[in-house]
Amino acid sequence: MCESCEGVDLNDPEQRGGGVSRRALLVGTGLGLGLGVLGVGLPAAQAATAKNGKWCNPALGYFPNGGHFGAPRGGVSHAGQDVTNSTGTGVYAAAAGTVIRRQWGGGLTGRTGNGIVLSHGSGLYTYYGHLNAYRVSLNQKVSAGQRIGDMGATGNVTGPHLHFETHNGSLGRVVNPVTFMSGRGVDLGGGWPALDSGASGQRVRAIQHLLNQRGYGLEVDGWLGPTSTNAVKRFQSASGLVADGQVGPKTWPKLVYSLQRGAGGNHVKGLQTALNKRSAGLLVDGDFGSVTNTAVRNFQSTNRLTVDGVAGPITWRALVG
Repeated sequence: MCESCEGVDLNDPEQRGGGVSRRALLVGTGLGLGLGVLGVGLPAAQAATAKNGKWCNPALGYFPNGGHFGAPRGGVSHAGQDVTNSTGTGVYAAAAGTVIRRQWGGGLTGRTGNGIVLSHGSGLYTYYGHLNAYRVSLNQKVSAGQRIGDMGATGNVTGPHLHFETHNGSLGRVVNPVTFMSGRGVDLGGGWPALDSGASGQRVRAIQHLLNQRGYGLEVDGWLGPTSTNAVKRFQSASGLVADGQVGPKTWPKLVYSLQRGAGGNHVKGLQTALNKRSAGLLVDGDFGSVTNTAVRNFQSTNRLTVDGVAGPITWRALVG
């Protein structure tokens, strides 16, 4: 858990950004607790469409006591959400973007330890603090789910964890990471994600491969369009689920397979695709051979899961989260 008070620098023009005045930021942040900063996520009408597959879980772990957004810290409020695990646990880009800061505290006032700031465009930024190691360079473009660092205990901390922040509108305008990510279909606590019709990306490709294993004959194009959404609904109906077309916490457990070395088929292609989202770099050939076995074990080890080479529900949930 962070010992330092994670404030924002209202004197930094880049943090003020987007034409927002220093006074407006001061009123809006209210030391991180104002309504404009708490950010209850997205308006209800937009919440569903934001679950588009563009965002994913930055780290696997648990929420420590006192490490939540808005917790009082020496007169100011905690600006992010802490996710605790052991040193060396993988830290991943929450969305595609560019590394704009790679330095102590991410160059943000009040932060300590090795930090990375990613810019995702449209005034969205994420911050990853207390890293043990960097795995990307300054100005590098990264994809969603790409490993960018290792969890650590650098800076003013009481133990290893990731300090994760989301900034919406400008760098320095922090919002609650849990609600921000939840509105985008991501459970920072490590649960299954939610992808709505229209979503795209590697996880959608994995879904299409998994459905093809059941004979749906989909084009694996990474788009949850009308045809793939209809297949999801048919699968849900056949599985006794509400046929709403959303691949969420109730659908994923029924969709995935428990796989291990020697398996072959479209479901293995889905696994390989999900591993590639987490930087595995596999050939998607549907063969669970030695290379895929090593990739599964490496992912399990990196994320402090049981290292048995079996891609069961717990490993799948961490991969696609």
